[in-house]
Amino acid sequence: MNKPDIIVALDMVIECFETLRIPYYIAGSVASSAYGLSRTTVDVDLIADIKMHQVDHLVKALKKDYYIDAGMVTNAINQNASFNLIHLHTMIKIDVFIPKPQSYDSEALARRQPDTLDEESSRIFYLASPEDVILSKLQWYQKGEQVSQQQWKDVLGVLKVQGGKLDLEYLRHWATRLNLSDLLNRSFVDAGMKEK
Repeated sequence: MNKPDIIVALDMVIECFETLRIPYYIAGSVASSAYGLSRTTVDVDLIADIKMHQVDHLVKALKKDYYIDAGMVTNAINQNASFNLIHLHTMIKIDVFIPKPQSYDSEALARRQPDTLDEESSRIFYLASPEDVILSKLQWYQKGEQVSQQQWKDVLGVLKVQGGKLDLEYLRHWATRLNLSDLLNRSFVDAGMKEK
């Protein structure tokens, strides 16, 4: 059985993170598809707490199979920003985000959950929790001036599928702290969730 391209593209990166003990989780559309409604995507969002002393090892381990630029990785760490990896065989792009030094980013990293991305595979990856997928998707929706219907659909998909399993207290707490309360409440209404 052939592995899906996304798993092929992620495998070596995650193996490298695990070897270097870099805490990470998968976010974005890959995570929202795992928890909500599946959709096709050709890129992957990873949050990874890479430290400067790990950059050379990371580049050396991945440069044969990925486009990776040491300068971009270093800049991303210095600026708490992001850099790209491109898996040369599948041409899948992986956006790697460095966590910001703020309490929400630490909390989301601490709440990551082990899961498989594919029913055929026993490979375990760390994914953002469903609650953090919702919050990050709402943040992207807000940053994009609330025009991305895809981000909104992803949020509603996770809400509808996860429903009663979600930690609503956690969602409301961080939505307040991140100025997302209005959007969260609107998403509850659109997803047909009853207030508890």
